[in-house]
Amino acid sequence: MVAVALSNSLLFHAPTTSPPSLSSPRLNFLSPSRLSLPNAGSQSVLMTHLKKNNKKESLSTHFTAYSSSGDAAKDHSCEETPIELRYAAFPTVIDINQIRNILPHRFPFLLVDRVIEYNPGVSAVAIKNVTINDNFFPGHFPERPIMPGVLMVEAMAQVGGLVMLQPEVGGSRENFFFAGIDKVRFRKPVIAGDTLVMRMTLIKLQKRFGIAKMEGKAYVGGEVVCEGEFLMATGSE
Repeated sequence: MVAVALSNSLLFHAPTTSPPSLSSPRLNFLSPSRLSLPNAGSQSVLMTHLKKNNKKESLSTHFTAYSSSGDAAKDHSCEETPIELRYAAFPTVIDINQIRNILPHRFPFLLVDRVIEYNPGVSAVAIKNVTINDNFFPGHFPERPIMPGVLMVEAMAQVGGLVMLQPEVGGSRENFFFAGIDKVRFRKPVIAGDTLVMRMTLIKLQKRFGIAKMEGKAYVGGEVVCEGEFLMATGSE
């Protein structure tokens, strides 16, 4: 009975907020190793109580609350918006009909679908939608449809032609030729389903000789897939 009373005293009067210092003399007689409890049930109740207190203190020590209402709202809004509505289409500055009025190329060699940015006499950015229906894929290659590098260069040259054949530059539709290419590098393959985004920038123009030097870069998904320097020959009618 004395042991039971002592254990009850420990259960109801033991501090639960923060344990006293180990150097405190009050803990000398409360240590379970020094208690002589003949009743095993009372001892097990005491140990269970001590373990529960230790577990609660451990949980309260490591528990931290974070506020993520902003991230949660952002994720929630993304989940509500269907994927087909999340991405804006490329703008149209010069459409395919206007391109056909400027460039002399026709099927199957017209490799520019839309101009999305145009600075007269300075630069142009255009896209080529690469599809499995392009006529070169059955042979390049039947088991792995990769756009030929020479056609990427040709498509970029046509974008350069859109810059050079404008009245602002004084170009002519009848006289526009490839004069040379230099420092061309192919970084990654372009496959069916990609959208090839091409930027051509005029670096130097010699109207007396009808020579234009241009710098070109082509991208897929924001990564450079092809780049080089182009030399164009132009003339007046």
